[in-house]
Formats: sequence, structure tokens, C-alpha cells
Amino acid sequence: MKSIKNIKNLRGKRVLVRCDFNVPIKNARVLDDFKIVKQLDTLRFLLKKGCKVILVTHLGRPKLDEDLSLFLLDPIARRLENLLSKKILYVKDVLGFEATTAIVKMKEGEVVLLDNIRFYKGELKNDKKFAKSIAKLFDIYINNAFAVSHRAQASVSAITKYIDAYPGMLLEKEITNLSKAQNPKKPLVAIVGGLKLKTKIPLIKKLSKIADHVLVGGALANDFLVANNLEVGKSVIDTEGIYFVKKYQPRNVLVPVDVVVSTNKAGGHAMVKSVNKVGKNDYIFDIGPETIKLYASFIKMANTIVWNGPMGFFELKDFRHGTLAVARLVASRSKGKAYGIVGGGETVEALKMTKMIDDVDWVSTGGGAMLSYLGGKKMPGLIF
Repeated sequence: MKSIKNIKNLRGKRVLVRCDFNVPIKNARVLDDFKIVKQLDTLRFLLKKGCKVILVTHLGRPKLDEDLSLFLLDPIARRLENLLSKKILYVKDVLGFEATTAIVKMKEGEVVLLDNIRFYKGELKNDKKFAKSIAKLFDIYINNAFAVSHRAQASVSAITKYIDAYPGMLLEKEITNLSKAQNPKKPLVAIVGGLKLKTKIPLIKKLSKIADHVLVGGALANDFLVANNLEVGKSVIDTEGIYFVKKYQPRNVLVPVDVVVSTNKAGGHAMVKSVNKVGKNDYIFDIGPETIKLYASFIKMANTIVWNGPMGFFELKDFRHGTLAVARLVASRSKGKAYGIVGGGETVEALKMTKMIDDVDWVSTGGGAMLSYLGGKKMPGLIF
């Protein structure tokens, strides 16, 4: 890949950085700044070089009939100010007079945060005219938003046709680290969980060809159980996922041998059952202790580990044991014994619960993007 470190004469250049500041906000405060912190290396590098740094990001998926004030970036600007120890000028504009004026008046080493790019229809449509209008204001474009690099959107894809474009340091690191799963040190163990199997099909197909074992959990494991004529009660299933399993089920894909169930849709009254003892009124909410023990035996032997997707309904205390056990196992095996890669919003959230996130070699900022890259799908935002 290209590198911004090889760009000459950056001083005074207007540099547009596509960031991913799509973070949870409540009561006008950022609840989790993981994605913001991941941007800092690139931003500090540009500021040190004397650039005029302009940031653009999305936040959520605003619709015209919603309260758009919920999608404004004030809390992000304040958090970024604290992290950079630098004044951030937030302009509620991208292409208009306010934004243009702020950009023209910028001095070296200053930072401007533009408005939520998804307020503009041209963004999601990957509109070339819209992208060209943005590009003409800047000297250099940097994509540092790996999490949306699998999407063909104007500020990620189309804009690169009209301006010198480079990957940011985070984007470089994402590709470098995720690529270690494509050419892994064996044994490779992939752990795949989450809600819907159809979103993970490309990943499972790709990794099952190179992995020694693929360990399945979460609601998507239900599809494997149904495909093998086992009862899952009232648990979540995915028809497309079941069809995939019946058609394509490699021998190295392992499914739970026991599960934690409840007869209450909202949880509570947790019971451990063998997968062949699940009743018609049961909801499967987690993998069971024997499954944890089985999966642990493979994780402990791995030299490369890839994990995407929780093992169960970890948001509820009674059903997070499987996910947290896997998180601790992956973290304990990483950084030395094995190379550990973890990605996906919920997966990272669960890893943080263990307070062992720093023990994992690479924690990706992308969920869908990680799945797309490892699954071999096209990535419109990658710059080579």
C-alpha cells in the first residue's frame, strides 16, 4: 500500500482525512472512544508535519424524519480536543459557505471537523459530482476509516478519482494485521459467532479452507443445529443460513455440544442442556460449559486466532459466560503464543469486559469491513 510517510512537502497542505468517529453517544457524551483513539497516530503525524487537517466522518444513519440533532458531532469534537490537547473547530457544514470559509482561513497545524457526511444524499449514493465538489477544496485525501471501506460511498470511494489519495496509518495497520489471517502460522483457529449466519457466510467459506478449526457460537450456531436435525425451540434461526449449512458444511467446522437456555424470551432461569435435549419452548442464549471446554482445547493449541461475533446473548449477565470465557482464552493465548485478531463491535465490547483488550495483538475497528476483507469481497475504500 501507499504510505503517507512517503509524501513530500506536507507543510501547509489542506489534508482531508476520512475518519470513523461512529461512536456511541448518550446525554451529549461519548461513551466509548475506542475508534477515536485509533485515529490519533495519523492526526498527530499530519499536525507535526504542519498540515491543515480537515476531518470528515459519519455518525449513525440519520433519516430526514428523525431528530437530526442526535447526529451532530459536538460530543466528538470535545472528546477529540481532550485527546489531542488541541482546539477543534466544528462547522455544521461540508460544502457550503461556512465550511469553505473555515477551510480557507485555516493556518498550519489547525484542525477543522466537518459535519456528519451522511446528512448529504450524495454520500450513500457514491455520487461522483458530490465527491468532486468535496475534493476540489483539498490538496490530499486520506482514508483512515477502515470500518466503512467495504462500502461504495462518496467520501470513501468516489472521491479518490478526483484527488491524490492515500491510506491512513490505521488503514495500513488494519490490512497488515488482518492479512496475517490469510497467510497464517498454523494451526489457525477461527471463532465465529453473532446473530445471523448469512452475514458470516463468506468468512466461514474462506477461512474453512485455510483454518484447522472453525468454532461456531451465538445465534448463528442454531442454523447448524437445525441443519443437523436438532431441536432449537424458539431460538433465532436464519433460513438462508440453514440452507447454506445443508449445502456446505466442512468437517473442520465445530458446533456447540451443550447450550444455556431459558424458557423466557427476556432471559432468566438459565439452564444448561445438551444440544440433543433442547425443548420446543427453549430459547438458546449461550454456549454451555462442555462447549467452552471443547473450544478451549483448540484455542490453547492455536498459533493464529481470528474471532468475530459473540458466543451468545452476552448483554445479559446470565448468558455472557461463554463469550467472556472465549475472550479470556483468546487474550491469554495472544501476544507471543499465538497471533490474536479480534473484530466486530459486540466482540470488542465483550473483550473490554474482561479488561484484557490490550493482551490481544490486533483489535480491528471494523466489523462488516473485517468480514468483507477476510471473506475476499471487494473493498472500494482500499487505496494501493
